[in-house]
Amino acid sequence: MAIPTVNLSVVSAEEELFSGSISSLQITGSEGELGIMPGHAPLLTSLKPGMARIVKEDGVEEIIYLSGGMLEVQPNNVTVLADVAIRVADLDEQQALEAKERAEKHLNDHGGDVDYAEAATELARAVAQLRVIQASSR
Repeated sequence: MAIPTVNLSVVSAEEELFSGSISSLQITGSEGELGIMPGHAPLLTSLKPGMARIVKEDGVEEIIYLSGGMLEVQPNNVTVLADVAIRVADLDEQQALEAKERAEKHLNDHGGDVDYAEAATELARAVAQLRVIQASSR
């Protein structure tokens, strides 16, 4: 008996990072963590910065960092449209730490022309990248 699968496409503004059959997808939606498996109800939601944990039909796991975007689930297809999508192997931990420190510094800077919303968004992205890196190294 074949393991049920669903087709997944992960696309960023620059490239298609993944296309194929999967047995499950774990992803961070706007309201929290989502687990998508074959037969999932149709869904459309925005995505928060975080990881997409893909389990392919052969059981191999792939992790992709997403800076945000949209998720669409249909009966036989799942589509992730990401603002930025990066395979975990291509993430730079040192750059993410530096981005986190810069964002924290901007948030703590009480003078000048600080765009707090932009700094908070940058901080969320840097923290999400660090979490993805840490999760993949376990």
